[in-house]
Formats: sequence, C-alpha cells, structure tokens
Amino acid sequence: MGFARACSVALVGVDGVVVEVQADLEPGVAAFTLVGLPDKSLVESRDRVRAAVVNSGAEWPQKKLTVGLSPASVPKGGSGFDLAVACAVLGAAERIDPAAIVDVVMIGELGLDGRVRPVRGVLPAVLAAAEAGYRKVVVPEQTAGEAALVPGVSVLGVRSLRQLIAVLSDEPVPDEPEIREEGRPDTMLAGLMVPGAGIGTGLAMGSAQGDGHRPDLADVAGQETPRKALEVAAAGGHHLLLSGPPGAGKTMLAERLCAILPPLTRRESLEVTAVHSVAGILPPGEPLVSRAPYCAPHHSATMQSLVGGGNGLPRPGAVSLAHRGVLFLDEAPEFSVRALDALRQPLESGHVVVARSAGVVRLPARFLMVLAANPCPCGRHTLTGAACECPPSSVRRYQARLSGPLLDRVDLRVVVAPVTREDLMGRGGRGESTADVAARVREARSRAAARLAGTTWVTNSEVPGHELRTRLLAAPGALMEAERDMERGLLTARGLDRVLRVAWTLADLRGADRPEAFDIAVALELRTGISRGASVLDRAS
Repeated sequence: MGFARACSVALVGVDGVVVEVQADLEPGVAAFTLVGLPDKSLVESRDRVRAAVVNSGAEWPQKKLTVGLSPASVPKGGSGFDLAVACAVLGAAERIDPAAIVDVVMIGELGLDGRVRPVRGVLPAVLAAAEAGYRKVVVPEQTAGEAALVPGVSVLGVRSLRQLIAVLSDEPVPDEPEIREEGRPDTMLAGLMVPGAGIGTGLAMGSAQGDGHRPDLADVAGQETPRKALEVAAAGGHHLLLSGPPGAGKTMLAERLCAILPPLTRRESLEVTAVHSVAGILPPGEPLVSRAPYCAPHHSATMQSLVGGGNGLPRPGAVSLAHRGVLFLDEAPEFSVRALDALRQPLESGHVVVARSAGVVRLPARFLMVLAANPCPCGRHTLTGAACECPPSSVRRYQARLSGPLLDRVDLRVVVAPVTREDLMGRGGRGESTADVAARVREARSRAAARLAGTTWVTNSEVPGHELRTRLLAAPGALMEAERDMERGLLTARGLDRVLRVAWTLADLRGADRPEAFDIAVALELRTGISRGASVLDRAS
C-alpha cells in the first residue's frame, strides 16, 4: 500500500483555504476515485492527470487509487488542483519521494501532454498558503511573477509536469520548448481570462489610448464647480452625483477621476490584484495593479453583475472590480431599481456579503461611486428654451429611480450646466491639468493619513460619525447652519455625518487644522444644492 499527500488551495470568493490532497494506492482492480466535494471541472481532472503523467514519461499505477481532498466539507472547484493530484499520485507510487511534497503547495492545471497551464486566482491562493504557514509554492511559469508578490514564500515556476518531477527527484531538469506560433496569441494564457468578462474591465483609465493621448482634466471645458467636486471626491473618497443635460461633460469628468487619485499602497495593490486575478481580468505580464481601477458597467447590468453572484459560489461583481478605485454608473436612472438599491450595503460598509445555496462569500468593495444622470428622459428639462416634451409625471418617475436611501449615501450632488461657447472655444482659459489637481489631492490625503494614524481608517469618508462628533471636532460654532438644516428636515443624521466628512476634506485641501464655518457651508451646498451665499463655491475654488 502506498500513501502520499500534497497541498493545494481552494478559493471561496477571494479568500483561500489550504486543501490537503491525499492519494492512497491499494491492491485491486485499477480504478481512480476522487472524493472531497469536487465540482464537475475537478472530477474531470482524473482523465487530465492520467494522460499528463503517462505523457510525461512516468508510469501510471495499475492499482485501486483513491484521492481525497481534505477538508471534505469545503466546496472545491476548478482545474488548479491538477498539479497537486498528480504529485500525490506519483508520491504514493514512489516515483517521487513523498516527503519532498508534504509541505509544498501546488497550483496549476495540467494539459494532456503534461504541460502546466496557468489558472486564475494564484495571488489569493498563495496569500492563503502563506497565512497557513507554508513557505514553498509551485505554480505555472506564466504566473510565477504574480505568486512572487507574496513576501516570505519561495516560488517555483514550472512549464511542465516533467520538469517538476525532475526537480523533486533531484534529476536534471529537461528543457521544455515554448509551443507558440509567431503572430498568434498564446493559448496557454486562455485560462487566465474569463470569457465575457471584458478584458480591461476594472483597469485604470490612466493608460494611453490608441492615439497616444492620455485623458486630462485640462480637456474639460469650463465646469469649475464640477471640477472642484471631483477634486473633493478624490481627496476624501466621497461619492458623487453629476446631474445635467447630455453633452455637458459628465462622462468626461468621471473618466478623469482615476488619474487624480493617488497610487495604491502595497497593501491596496495586493487587495485589488487578488480580486482581478480571481475575476480573470488581470493583464498578462502585469502581475501587480498599482493604479486605482475604473469600472463602468452598462445600464443593462443585472444586480448579480453589480454586487457579485452567479451559479455555485458567487463571483466578484462590478463593486469588487472597482475596489480601491472608481465605479461609474452612467445613465444611473436607467439601471434597475433593485440593482441600484443593492449598492446601499457596500457603500456603507466597504464590503458585500453574497449568500447563495452553495455558500456565503464576503467580497471587498471599498470604492468611490460616481453617478451620472440626466434631469429627465429627454435630458432637456433644465434647459431654457429647449422644448422639453416630458410630462411632469414622467420627470418625477425618472428622478425617483434614484431612491432616497441611495442618494442619502452620496456626499456630493452637483449640477453640470451646459458648456458655454466661450469655454468650448477656449476663450475662458484652459482649466487645471490632472497633474496639478492630483498633487493637491495627494497633499490632502497625506494630512488625513497623519490625522488618522493608528486607526483602521484611510480617508475622511471612512471615519465614523461618532468620532466626528466627539474627537475630531470642527471649529466652535461652525455647525450652526448644518444643525438648522437638520431641524428643517434637509439633512438626516447620516447626512450630517457626511457633511462633516466633506468639511474635513475641504479643510485638508486648504491646509487647515480643522473645518471652519466656511467649510461646512461649502459641504452643505455641495450636498443639498442650496446656495449658501453668492460666492461660497467660487471662493472654495
């Protein structure tokens, strides 16, 4: 009787569970049994592993073979267990030393010819292995850079099962030529990309376009108040609603928001990369996402595609793909009401909990939301002399598609007016560039980080209201106007807390130690749209 065990990782959402792959050989009729709650793709690994072992020059054991995946209660799926199953079988057959694979985590799919193919979710899998105390990992050669992002882990990238057998047996490692036709895509990378996910979904908009032009805030004509709101949103992580007629520049502003956000920290980069790796949209050759992601789903997106879901264990949705970045919902009233209201939990908590019959998954979702909306179905309701033909009841229904509880979680609500002829022709002067605004945003974030040092909060938008009312106090008398608005029903308790958060961001942008009455007035005007003086926003700019 032969017995051996190796290790792999089962992914549940973006979290990993180390799985012990046990192989047992007993005398009897040759058979291959796989147990431990595998899904269809994992059950099929029996045929893949057998063919890969034979085509790698090793002998397949002609005995009764049982492979168990422990813990048996955890659902397991995908083809990433192939490498661990093959090594456990070879260890039980004494082709390789069973002791050489006991403390090694193996992740990878096997082709019938024995080549090791890359799989999705390598980074979160290696992170889970490192947290469990494992220090040796074997992954496909194409994902070795992704696995190497985890500190303290020795990573071995292999091209074939034949190479891994040689390494484990202390034999000369054979050279495996790369099979790829020039001018054609690498078929080995197909396992890293989810069909239909949209390559580029969730990636930053800061990269150059085909004509070499990078989106810049200086391209936006006029719109001083929306530009200021965009800067405040980036500096404090505040959600933003841009409302105005078509062609005013709402989409242009939203697409340039990522470029003024500061680069991701190392920890944030690992979080974002893990989500993108599981979702299958991590670009080949770019193992680490260092810029804030940008995700702009179409308004026909379902609730599951926004918050996560799918058959079996839930997969990351748009809110998770936009983690630590921007989620832009263009034509927001055209989204289904159920899909929009499903955003209320992640907006408040920074994560989303999706429950399905196969299990419950907690996915990260700390994003900055930007909504863009027209004032009515035709978009001409607020324009003078534009002949809007929408009846009042239609306008009310259209605007009511953004529910009160959802809007109560939006800190900044700005009307984007039509661009004037002077601004469009450049006679009003060119606006500030992305680099100038991004520099101020970085300085404001640095002040907030210094103030919030020693806490779990990173931006002003994350600070609880209790802290704002008890420890991080505004200047004496600064809240009088906000308190009056609350008494008149213009602000809810949540709304008052969000006004305080925006005021702290405005103070950080000014370089002040704490918010003054002026900062509160600007925050109130940005939230309610009610003018607080003839030049409050002008002076804020």
